[in-house]
Amino acid sequence: MGAAVDSVTVGLDRDSLFIDGDWVHTPERVEVVEAATEKAFATAPMARPADIDAAVAAARRALRGPWAQLSPTGRAEALRRFAAALKAKAKTTAELVSRENGMPRSFSLGVNGYGPMIMLEYYANLVESASLFDHRPGAMADVRVLREPIGVVAAITPWNYPQALAAMKLGPALAAGCTVVLKPAPETALDAFVFADAAVEAGLPPGVLNIVPGDREVGAYLVAHPDVDKVAFTGSTAAGRNIGEICGRLLRPVTLELGGKSAAIVCEDVELGHFLDALPEVCLPNNGQTCHAGTRILAPRSRYAEVVDAITDTVRGLRVGDPLDRATQIGPLVSAAQRQRVLGYVEVGRSSGARLTTGGSTPAHLSAGWFVEPTVFCDVDNASVIAREEIFGPVLCVIPFEDEDEAVAIANDSEYGLGGSVWTSDEQRGMALAARIETGTVGVNHYATDVVGPFGGVKASGLGRELGPEGLAPYLTLKSVYLAPSGG
Repeated sequence: MGAAVDSVTVGLDRDSLFIDGDWVHTPERVEVVEAATEKAFATAPMARPADIDAAVAAARRALRGPWAQLSPTGRAEALRRFAAALKAKAKTTAELVSRENGMPRSFSLGVNGYGPMIMLEYYANLVESASLFDHRPGAMADVRVLREPIGVVAAITPWNYPQALAAMKLGPALAAGCTVVLKPAPETALDAFVFADAAVEAGLPPGVLNIVPGDREVGAYLVAHPDVDKVAFTGSTAAGRNIGEICGRLLRPVTLELGGKSAAIVCEDVELGHFLDALPEVCLPNNGQTCHAGTRILAPRSRYAEVVDAITDTVRGLRVGDPLDRATQIGPLVSAAQRQRVLGYVEVGRSSGARLTTGGSTPAHLSAGWFVEPTVFCDVDNASVIAREEIFGPVLCVIPFEDEDEAVAIANDSEYGLGGSVWTSDEQRGMALAARIETGTVGVNHYATDVVGPFGGVKASGLGRELGPEGLAPYLTLKSVYLAPSGG
């Protein structure tokens, strides 16, 4: 994979993988291309199967070495040092991710800059206070239930929220005492090595964290590796099904956080201004490249024209441009292929009978970058392709409903179930509606994931949960120790 070195920014190149606490040079390289300019600005190393073997072996040694000897308090202290090192790099990391995938920097600063620090500190505090064993007196035995690290974790992360999604796995895995082989996506391979730099600064023992960017074939090799004990994956539903099949055959624990096509139900009594203020963050976060985005907006027929006009005006007014500009609300998509995919869905929408109210093309004022205008289709049939499939770009579908029962039926008529929201002036009404939606997460007059609450989906949106105390459990295995009953 040769790099166009004449277009590369000096100082950002990486030529080595991070394995066993050391930098391992590899000739395999990939260009990292800036989403807003379409020009390569650095190169990053790509792992081969032999590198995966080395990384997994290092993780296995570390699992039985000094890392295993640390108490929960010792691991917590290491996580806090790790978090502090990441915090010191937060601003530059956020900017780097914005260059890689087009995320507006103002948004990236929170999720990719400071978000990982928050997650690591949360799990440091949690493991310090959590009990790693229970004593359960029984009729036949006194039972001690031990919670032990599950082992070597293969963490496979996508390009849309690279730092945040990696930290959602690293935090609980390391807190539990596991060791990790992290395989980030090629598109955002560069920022993954910020974790390596921070691990070195924090003094994590060699092999506790290994970073090996690679393509799908390398990822599949890692998933099926005989010395991996658990897989944690975030990505598309199609890829998740393949990983789930491999792990099922191997009887290997797996967490899958997959796609979504979430519904935002706008009730008849809604205070519309509040919903419109939240729309960019709830329905179009990260340029629409977000699994839980509320890209199906369900609007009551009694106010349908008003809601459609208001949504159209709001979306048309979003500022599209350079993701490094603090005023930008919609940046470019991650790649030319992703832009083509999204524009293909727009054409499908045009031919479906839905009415395009704004957007639908590339911005005329931007000559470079993988931009797509934020787009709204109204009069969308929930059975249409654009309402069924995850577009993963700035495209919204507005779907009418007659009453709350129909709204819930439309929201649930999807193979996905990851996010969702309800917008109403009556919070109790909103809570009642939220309880009826088949989804792993849902907001009432709000939607924002938080480290304290379990995150994950139902149906084709995945298996298992990340974040919260529930996010720690998948990295622990249970062992029952039977003792003679006391007094028996």
